[in-house]
Amino acid sequence: METAFGTASRRTGQTRRVPTEPPPTSWALQRAPDDHPHDMWAVGADLEPGTLLAAYRAGLFPMAVDGSLVWWSPPRRAVLPLSRFHASRSLRRSARRFEIRVDTAFGDVIRACADPSRPHGWIDAPFVEAYVRLHRLGWAHSVEAWDEEGLQGGVYGVAAGGLFAAESKFHRRTDASKAALLGLVELLRAVGAAESRVLDLQWQTPHLASLGAVEITRAAYHHRLDAALRLPDAFEPEEGGSASG
Repeated sequence: METAFGTASRRTGQTRRVPTEPPPTSWALQRAPDDHPHDMWAVGADLEPGTLLAAYRAGLFPMAVDGSLVWWSPPRRAVLPLSRFHASRSLRRSARRFEIRVDTAFGDVIRACADPSRPHGWIDAPFVEAYVRLHRLGWAHSVEAWDEEGLQGGVYGVAAGGLFAAESKFHRRTDASKAALLGLVELLRAVGAAESRVLDLQWQTPHLASLGAVEITRAAYHHRLDAALRLPDAFEPEEGGSASG
């Protein structure tokens, strides 16, 4: 997963709306026990909006493996505490080259992340369609880095209360996805309760660690998740403001 946000030049284009709760899933999605030793937890179900939301609220996320829909819950989960995000001086300088926008090109972002020419690509058409549906309901969001030549990078994920589950990122220009992550972090910080929000990155990598990501146990993740789900969604209209759709 690529990403990074910091002091971006401007943040524009966000259309805030209250998410629409979809019909509940017909599947019994249960949390992986704290002592389950594997990353993989379950196989099957579907990508309907109600199923996806129930999964994220249970600490699960989907990924296809050899044509099968697999639900994951790593024993060691990568999260990015908002207070620990490290934007180097060079990143902040680079980020100023981009205009940061929110939810102006969700479909373009996820299709760029799904580009089959990318190494280790796994996002296929059903996943794209599923997350576009979730976006239209107000649950999936993109943070984008633009310049005068167009969309150059971005990150997308799912927001539920104080959880933002980052799914994937892409870049066409150097540091564009990092600028998008920086913008995401700043957005989440700005709405308050930053210490209780969960920015989920799934699996740790050296790159994410350099930005401040840490690994926590599954039990600790579930504890933080339960608290975060009670918080206001960072992408919803501000109290007293108007929602647009």
